[in-house]
Amino acid sequence: MTVDDRSGGSAGPGFESSDSEEPLLVLDDLKTHFRTERGLVRAVDGVSLTLRRGESIGIVGESGSGKTVLSRSIMGLLPDSAVTSGSVRFAGQEILDLPAKQRRHLWGAEMSMVFQNPLNSLNPLMKVGKQIAEPLRLHMGMNKAAARETAVALLRSVHIPEPEARLSQFPHELSGGMRQRIMIAMALACGPTLLFADEPTTALDVTVQAQILEVIEEQRRDRNMSVVLVTHDLGVVAGFTDQIAVMYGGKLVERAPTRTLFAEMRMPYTYSLLKSIPRLADASHTRLSTIPGRPPDLVSPPKGCNFAPRCPYAREKCHEEEPTLEPTADPNHLFACWYPVGSPEFREREAELGERGPSLDSFEAVS
Repeated sequence: MTVDDRSGGSAGPGFESSDSEEPLLVLDDLKTHFRTERGLVRAVDGVSLTLRRGESIGIVGESGSGKTVLSRSIMGLLPDSAVTSGSVRFAGQEILDLPAKQRRHLWGAEMSMVFQNPLNSLNPLMKVGKQIAEPLRLHMGMNKAAARETAVALLRSVHIPEPEARLSQFPHELSGGMRQRIMIAMALACGPTLLFADEPTTALDVTVQAQILEVIEEQRRDRNMSVVLVTHDLGVVAGFTDQIAVMYGGKLVERAPTRTLFAEMRMPYTYSLLKSIPRLADASHTRLSTIPGRPPDLVSPPKGCNFAPRCPYAREKCHEEEPTLEPTADPNHLFACWYPVGSPEFREREAELGERGPSLDSFEAVS
């Protein structure tokens, strides 16, 4: 059996693949809160998204913005302290309240995840070949020989040299980039229709980062697979996603097609993230731009806009009233801000600060 033969696996009885014309994944007012001694942590607070088959979306935000919890909520990888509500429809069926046994049928066969740190995610006492073969035997019913043959094909598909030899190695014997490729191979083993990649380039050098992203993009195209790319870095999603959703304080604050977002971003938080990326045009030793302050306390968030205490463009209204996601002239571009980038109030404040914002052209020179 080849790698391509496994695409479009079934998640078990009663679960049908989606029609290519309907969305693969639909989130409607998804909330995930955690019970703690301090109170309820609103980690994901009312997120709505749509993702079609073969499409990729970047979920972007600082640490603590809720992006990883969002992806784990969709997959059902949450601790007992989590309280979820809203709707998660996958391939036309509601899955948020599925019993654990039925949910496990989805893992690997229909949706899979590349976790953030491969050294922590891979079993250090188990050889690579056995770790890749395990889901093949569990979900696909392969015998030992077929699983090994498919494991070799998977390693080859993610451009690992000498794949036969790698099967006999332990994770600690491989480089960070190789371990990440093995995680991708494991995630792709059963031909999922939806792949979550949670910070897949963390702690890798720039060259290896590009290679890993290219592998994920190549597999997405070859398999007509949807990808959710979770990252704190706008540079990572620039050339590898169809749309971007920016999260802050557990909420979506801006969502748009990728090129539209970079060309016409409206949310000052998105603008600040972009400004923080180093540019090749900057002189040597130029001080990096940072976002002052700290992310909001999700147990007791501030009144008004969550970003207002850190936003240099905020006004009195921002501290009193919470903005909602509203569309621009393009219905696919939504943002939540009273005084968005480009508004007269924003330009006035920017002139007072004496700042010059980043342009799409200068950003592309970096990415």
